[in-house]
Amino acid sequence: MLIFLVTGDVYRRDSIDSTHYPVFHQMEGVKVFNPSDWNASGMDGTLFAAQELKACLEGLARHLFGAVEMRWVDTYFPFTNPSFELEIYFQEKWLEVLGCGVMEQEILKRGGKTDNVAWAFGLGLERLAMVLFDIPDIRLFWSTDKRFTSQFTKGQLGIKFKPFSKYPPCYKDMSFWINDSFTENNLCEIVRGVAGDLAEEVQLIDNFTNKKGMTSHCYRITYRSMERSLTDEEINELQWNVRDQVQSQMNVELR
Repeated sequence: MLIFLVTGDVYRRDSIDSTHYPVFHQMEGVKVFNPSDWNASGMDGTLFAAQELKACLEGLARHLFGAVEMRWVDTYFPFTNPSFELEIYFQEKWLEVLGCGVMEQEILKRGGKTDNVAWAFGLGLERLAMVLFDIPDIRLFWSTDKRFTSQFTKGQLGIKFKPFSKYPPCYKDMSFWINDSFTENNLCEIVRGVAGDLAEEVQLIDNFTNKKGMTSHCYRITYRSMERSLTDEEINELQWNVRDQVQSQMNVELR
């Protein structure tokens, strides 16, 4: 049996909302089984690994969070089959905290493990910390505001985040005709590139297709600073820059 953990930084295009950020920390775990591990159970290797994986991660969640409500969701990942996500009920909605599954046999074969099965998982460490400390917005992990940083001490668990005054949000809508190459993650990357952490959320609020087959999307961008009130002039300048960049970089037609 082989078991290992690896922790590192992740950088990727992602959605813009309270639980997504283009930089985060992730822990990967792998456990490789020998035939003797599952033969005694009477199950095939894949079923044995899947059940053992779920039991292990459910135990981790209960150890960290206590008697929380959780659920498994079937999903797709390119390196595991079957694949699952574990969600925890947090702040009145389901929050995905990890992805996992039974490793594809081809990966094991390339590593010289022809008779083995394995499971693997990826834990979003910020997501776990959000649930553990009741932190409502992932952007706070990158804040230098002492009202946030002073609440936590290295090595101390059980602390719950005490919210400080939220500055008011500002909403700006943007509509455009999309093309075949359009992806929402590319849009979010442009918004982040212009507005940085002042962009709190990008949400699709409307879409329709006209008689000519052209599809329009309307996105609502929520701007909010974690540290101060934003002026109308600042927001308007950001929004015009976003519109210019979306039109030039994504080759879409603004409405």
